[in-house]
Amino acid sequence: MARDRNAALIVVGNEILSGKVVDTNSTFLAQQLRVLGVSLTRVLVIPDEVGTIAEAVRTIAPTVDFLFTSGGVGPTHDDVTIAGVAQGLGRKVVRDPALEKMLRDFFGQDVNDAKLKMAEVVEGTELLFEGDVRFPTMLVRNIYVLPGIPEIFREKFNAMRQRFAADPFHLRVIYSREMESTLAAFLNRTLESFPELLLGSYPKLNNPEYRVRITLESKDALYLQRAFEALMQMLPPGAVVRIE
Repeated sequence: MARDRNAALIVVGNEILSGKVVDTNSTFLAQQLRVLGVSLTRVLVIPDEVGTIAEAVRTIAPTVDFLFTSGGVGPTHDDVTIAGVAQGLGRKVVRDPALEKMLRDFFGQDVNDAKLKMAEVVEGTELLFEGDVRFPTMLVRNIYVLPGIPEIFREKFNAMRQRFAADPFHLRVIYSREMESTLAAFLNRTLESFPELLLGSYPKLNNPEYRVRITLESKDALYLQRAFEALMQMLPPGAVVRIE
C-alpha cells in the first residue's frame, strides 16, 4: 500500500493580504512536497493576529501530518507567529537558552530586546540543526515554523526535506488539440472507471500547439498506466498532440 502523507501551510502576513508582497513560498512548498510524494491539502493566508493564528493552528494541525507556517518570526512588533502557535496549542512562550546564546554571540554588544525576541519559542519546541543553515528551524508537535523571507524559507526546507518523503506520485500528461468541452465526457468516464485517479484538465489559450493539458496522477504506477491507456482509447482520432 502506498505511503500517503499530507500537509498544510499557514502564511502569516498583512503584507501578503494587502498585496505589498507576493507570496512565493506556497508555490515552492507545493512543488517540493509533490516531488516528495506529499499532498499539500490547504494553504491559508491570514493577518498578523495572535488569535487568528491560534485558531488556524487549532483547526488545521490535527488534520495533517505536517503543518508549516511562513512569516511572522522576526524581531518586530508584528512578528507574532510564535505567540499564535503557543496560544493555539495551549502552551507558553519561553526564551530558549541555546538560541539566546547564539544571538548574543552573533550580535555581541549590539544585542537588544528586539533581537533577543528571536530566541522566543513555543514551550516544548525542538530545534532542528539540519544542513548548513545558520539558525535552526523550530518544530513543535507537527508544526514547522519557518520565516517568510523566500530565500531563507527555501534554504530551511531544503535542509530538512527528507523528513517529509513519502511514496512518490507517478504522472502521465496528455496534450490535446480538442476543446475542454469536447474532452469532458471522456474524462468523466475515465474517473468512473478509475475513481482513485487524480485527474486534471488545464486549458491553454492562444497556444499554437495544444488547447488542453490533461494530467493523470497516482501513487500506484500500474493503476495509472491502466487509466492512461483507457483514456487514450476513448479520445477521438487526432485529438492527441503529444504525451509525456
